[in-house]
Amino acid sequence: MAEEKKVGVAKIEDLRVLVVDDEDIALKTLVHILRKEGYKVKGAPDGEKARALICAEPFDIVLTDLVLGAVDGLEVLSEAKQADPDCEVIVITGYASVDAAVSATKKGAFHFLQKPVKPDLLRSIVSQAAQKRLLGKRVRELEQKVADQQTAIIGSSPKIAAIRKLVAQVAASDASVLICGESGTGKELAARALHDASDRATKPFVAVNCASFTEELLANELFGHEKEAFTGATRTRPGLLESAHEGTVFFDEIGDMPLSMQAKLLRAIQEKEILRVGGTQAVPVDVRVIAATNKDLKELCELNRFRLDLYYRLNVITMRMPTLAERKEDIPLLAGFFLGRFAAKAGKKITGFSDDVMEILAGYDFPGNVRELMNIVEHACSLCRTDLIRVEDLPPDLTGMKPFTFRREDGRIKTMEHMEREYIQWVLKQTSYNKTRAAEALGIDRVSLYRKIRRFELKD
Repeated sequence: MAEEKKVGVAKIEDLRVLVVDDEDIALKTLVHILRKEGYKVKGAPDGEKARALICAEPFDIVLTDLVLGAVDGLEVLSEAKQADPDCEVIVITGYASVDAAVSATKKGAFHFLQKPVKPDLLRSIVSQAAQKRLLGKRVRELEQKVADQQTAIIGSSPKIAAIRKLVAQVAASDASVLICGESGTGKELAARALHDASDRATKPFVAVNCASFTEELLANELFGHEKEAFTGATRTRPGLLESAHEGTVFFDEIGDMPLSMQAKLLRAIQEKEILRVGGTQAVPVDVRVIAATNKDLKELCELNRFRLDLYYRLNVITMRMPTLAERKEDIPLLAGFFLGRFAAKAGKKITGFSDDVMEILAGYDFPGNVRELMNIVEHACSLCRTDLIRVEDLPPDLTGMKPFTFRREDGRIKTMEHMEREYIQWVLKQTSYNKTRAAEALGIDRVSLYRKIRRFELKD
């Protein structure tokens, strides 16, 4: 029973419950039932005593009779909500009415029960309130943990605030997460933040770049091999999935994984076991799977280059990392963070950036996203000889940027069709050939974009 009531690391036994009823037998019965369930329970014979207890100590759940005398159940409810807005209040009465139920609900009551309360129904409703309370506590703990951790996602923009909130909400779950976004947006950082905020934080975090291995090497890396499975296999070697047991596996660039490997990975995720190369004995693995891609996996599924069943298995929760161009207000904060890191590494006392430099950074779209900003700051820090990063310290291609323009060729004016072709090619390049984002930028649907790509024979 205790195992069923666990949520994250908190337990039913940690919850404090206040029962308020002016009928002595009813009060004792309710207290007895809930104490047997494992709650820390206190009883109050009237509204005045309940109000005093609520002011004196915290309660997670309050069960109160509606009709109590001078201080009624609705006042107890209001007092409990004022002391702790997240406190779950269940109103009980022998005088049930629609008006009373509406009033209690409007004031934030979790549930409304009529006397005499059946013990099984009481246990069920209180258990539901307890689960909600425990999950709320867990989310707040994770939000604080994400804010404090070394892998915290830097930024104060609304898009980054939303990412941090999502990390806190889903970290405690074992659901698979698919992190989408352009290269350099911090997908692995988000994956590490999810791991560090989860109950698996003390276990391994293993990152696998699916684009870095051939199919044979990837199979060996993921599943390991038995001794003498192939020439040179002088000993049994556990794979990365096995090494990450009870931890998290992060599949970076999952869209580059070969189709045959996708089938093997899907089986491993579904069956929670792997078979080493050359082995016959299944090895159980318990891992949380996080995947990342800068490709449109739905598009790859349509092109039969990615398994639809694996896509659905990975895409339980989607997290889209914003481009740096979408959160330009974070540029000063990120630049300052990188400057502090690289200046300390180089042993330099650099206090900041000149106004001209910040103006250039603010006006740049950063096709390489946060990673490009980091490289720019590292370059500037290496060249800086004063206490401020100046324009001359920046990479030449940044200070010599030119806008995208249409020019005459051989004195001739380009046709509209020629300009359209060049513009679509440019937009594709700017979006890293992500057809969905390119179509959105062009203001057309993907089918129309595909037709234009074929018509103009554009390079992918």
